[in-house]
Amino acid sequence: MFPIFGFVGLAICVFILVILLNASVYIFREYERGVLFTLGRFTGVKGPGLVLIIPAIQQLVRVDLRTVVLEVPTQDVISRDNVSVRVNAVVYFRVVDPKKAIVEVANFFNATSQLSQTMLRSVLGKHQLDDMLAEREKLNLAIQLALDAQADSWGIKVSNVEIKQVDLTETMIRAIARQAEAERERRAKVIHAEGELQASEKLYQAAHVLAQEPQAILLRYLETLTVIGADKNTTVVFPLPMDLLSSFLGDKNKASH
Repeated sequence: MFPIFGFVGLAICVFILVILLNASVYIFREYERGVLFTLGRFTGVKGPGLVLIIPAIQQLVRVDLRTVVLEVPTQDVISRDNVSVRVNAVVYFRVVDPKKAIVEVANFFNATSQLSQTMLRSVLGKHQLDDMLAEREKLNLAIQLALDAQADSWGIKVSNVEIKQVDLTETMIRAIARQAEAERERRAKVIHAEGELQASEKLYQAAHVLAQEPQAILLRYLETLTVIGADKNTTVVFPLPMDLLSSFLGDKNKASH
């Protein structure tokens, strides 16, 4: 009987020893750290590599230091010019201080997610719709700086924020299309008016030059008759100003004398 009890006792001791070793030995990868608590008090950050602790007295909490990609759910945002849009984004962050990430906040991932949603609505609400559509890089930086300042107390570093999509209502899409069409019409009218102004300036210059030489006016008059008479299917009665001929003939008589 005694050998049997001795064998059972040895097996129990080995089993307890294995459990104790399993509870006291931790292996941390290069991107992991362990926040160590001794009797409930923070006593340091361990890792990477092999870490031994005293079971039932010490406790380790694993923390991943790799960059986390956080998908921010679609948020309803009212812009500064009172336009309702739906915006979603992606936030890239990582833990830089394992102690703060465990001690200062209950769940740093959930806290960062909720903060990202709040900051997305807060920052975009200060800008107009045109800024959301045309200046995303500027808004991304503004959201990233605001998030990073708030999450710093949790040992979190927000490295980047990207606005993925800005969804507009059908009514707003039609309004923007009408605005773009009106802008194109305005530009066309301005270009046409500028062309008319330039043409009038050139005509004024041409009239000023022709007024100094009556013969040039007559030649221009005859050229116009030639152009009109090129069409054989039409007959045009074109009055000939006698003052032009008189000035031309007068210059010719002077030349003959």
